Amino acid sequence: MPSIKVQNIVVSGDLHAVIDLYALSKEVKAVDYEPEQFPGAIFRISDPKAVIILFKNGKMICTGSSTEANIKRVLEYAAKVISKYVISSSEEKAPSGA
Repeated sequence: MPSIKVQNIVVSGDLHAVIDLYALSKEVKAVDYEPEQFPGAIFRISDPKAVIILFKNGKMICTGSSTEANIKRVLEYAAKVISKYVISSSEEKAPSGA
């Protein structure tokens, strides 16, 4: 019988907002952003350990955690940090009327 252990869960999400990755990377030491190398900012979270790749359009990928509870903690923490760098939200862009 094989032994199975979950070691890495990958989660994708969308914040439905445009993010200022330059400002985020300048002010948050845990964020690396090199747009010449890769279009996403890399947000390394130490406790619980995980990495979030965040794109300007608000799409993100979270990896490196082994439990759903830790992913929830990571995403709640990241949302608080990232919310300060929202340029505009998708709701603001939605057309009004007919």
